Amino acid sequence: MSVIVVGLDQHNTSLDLLERVAVAEEMLPKALEELRSRVPASELVVVSTCLRTELYAVVDRFHEGVERLHEYLADRAGCSVDELMSSVRVLFDDAVATHLFEVASGLRSAVIGETEVLGQVRRAVEVAEAERAAGPVLSGLFRRAVQVGRRVRSATAIARGTTSLSHVAVELAEACLGTLAGRNIVVVGAGEMGESMIGALRGRAPGARIVVANRTRERAKALAEEVDGVAITLDALPGALEDAEAVLVSTAAPLPVLDARHLAGPAADRAAAGSELVVVDLSVPRNVDHAVKGLAGLALFDMDDLRGQAERALDDRRVELASAQAIVAEEVERFRADGRARGAAPVVSALRSKVEELRDAELRRHRNRLASLDEDQWAEVQSVVRDVVAKLLHEPTVALKEAAGTPRGERLVEALRSLFDL
Repeated sequence: MSVIVVGLDQHNTSLDLLERVAVAEEMLPKALEELRSRVPASELVVVSTCLRTELYAVVDRFHEGVERLHEYLADRAGCSVDELMSSVRVLFDDAVATHLFEVASGLRSAVIGETEVLGQVRRAVEVAEAERAAGPVLSGLFRRAVQVGRRVRSATAIARGTTSLSHVAVELAEACLGTLAGRNIVVVGAGEMGESMIGALRGRAPGARIVVANRTRERAKALAEEVDGVAITLDALPGALEDAEAVLVSTAAPLPVLDARHLAGPAADRAAAGSELVVVDLSVPRNVDHAVKGLAGLALFDMDDLRGQAERALDDRRVELASAQAIVAEEVERFRADGRARGAAPVVSALRSKVEELRDAELRRHRNRLASLDEDQWAEVQSVVRDVVAKLLHEPTVALKEAAGTPRGERLVEALRSLFDL
């Protein structure tokens, strides 16, 4: 059995490829269903965030499992497996725990220490469990990853300052406009990222006139109320864009929700006034048609631009990386030790049960021959025999637990099973 992860992230993959393989959260059940029909895996979890899509699996046939996961990603991307290979990452066994713990801790995010990924990791395994795709191995791994992510953030200052892409987006808009105070701002999308952007605007845009646009007005209204803003549906977006100075976009739509029809007029008005309409698209896939990038009076930024901004925002937290990585390393070793103990536990239990059954059977067989012993004397005999058996089992049990999960441990397990017919 091997635990593997096959995936792509922002460190070695273009935004174009990332948006083609991305799986929206509401589509995770369907993705898991398709993977189960294609991949020889006993367990599966899909983690897909704005800049990451990773497939975690427990497989008996390593090479076949990796091959099938490659094929699934290539099909989503609309390319051949060979074209995908330069971007895809494959990790297995212990390296998977290290990687996932770092992901949950925000150490592999575009914004180091960002907080949103922890919830995304947790929800990924919850969906897999609800779909009966995750079992004891991946559920245990992901639960520990969430715990590690929380510990890293509480024990270090890795989450100090700018801690999410949504905050980076707001900072980028602020840098372009000089200030967000008193500006006309439109937030498109009222999901988790939209909520985070509203939180960032609350502290950076005093007196701003904020419009929240969403597919359903109820959710938009809940966010707009936090900043004394106005809630609208996406149908009313063209009117809201007429006076906009900054537009922050993040929805789960698979296709652009803003294009030249929405932006050409407002951009032309801003150009005539000697300024620009700032549009920041945090969506993967992108929600703003990239063809509008050349419009006069429009400054369009997407995830590629945000990654550069995020790297500059990292400087004040870079010193915390070493501390966070040390915690991850400690937690990985603890997880491995727990895994070794769990792997040895069934054999140790079977060995003890068998020996204790033999002991009790022999004591019963000899009770009549030792009828002259009174109850106290017989209890003493039983106690001595139990102590001897416990001492005989102690060293083999310790050795098996310490070696479990290693080649030597596997040899010991097989030897005990053969010798004691376990």
